[in-house]
Amino acid sequence: MNHTVGRYRYDVATDEWWWSDEMYRIHGFEPGDVVPTTALILAHKHPDDPPAGRQAPAGVVTATGQPFSSVHRIMDARGQERTVVVVGQGRRDPDTRRVVELVGYFIDVTAGIKAQANRAANSSIQAAAATRAPIEQAKGIIAFALGIDSAEAFQRLRSASNDTNVAVRDVARQIVELTGNGSAAADVVAVLSAPQAAEAPEPPV
Repeated sequence: MNHTVGRYRYDVATDEWWWSDEMYRIHGFEPGDVVPTTALILAHKHPDDPPAGRQAPAGVVTATGQPFSSVHRIMDARGQERTVVVVGQGRRDPDTRRVVELVGYFIDVTAGIKAQANRAANSSIQAAAATRAPIEQAKGIIAFALGIDSAEAFQRLRSASNDTNVAVRDVARQIVELTGNGSAAADVVAVLSAPQAAEAPEPPV
């Protein structure tokens, strides 16, 4: 997956920034729409990020010049939330050894984060569907075997789960497998016999 990569350069002495065209677009602008400044960068940091994530990289790096990287969110000029990876390092004056410039990249990884979230969501949906299918099948089998409606069949299934300390989906699969193997309705009733036995006897008529 392709990510937008913007380059930046910061002059420590003049407090001036240079942005590549991609840097403008990551922040929701067209090249030349605005003059990049430290204040502008801070204004786009996501308000819900911790204070450390809302600091401008210039102030963090100019003291040491050491390479750095961070991942944080920004809100672009169109109100779109973006996740960016920021990397950079300071450049020193060869004579004074002072950090005079900061250079690096902003990498917009929003699309990758969204794709990962979508994959996780689809996986959860598929897992839920795979779990739900045998439960629905088991409800139908129980309803037919005991001559009850679907709601009561689910209650019987849930009671069997509680009494045997086995997940509902696993009890359901057991019942579905029984019928798939040609077992009789009595075998289905046997799976549910524990909750039935635990029920209080009906008073004599």
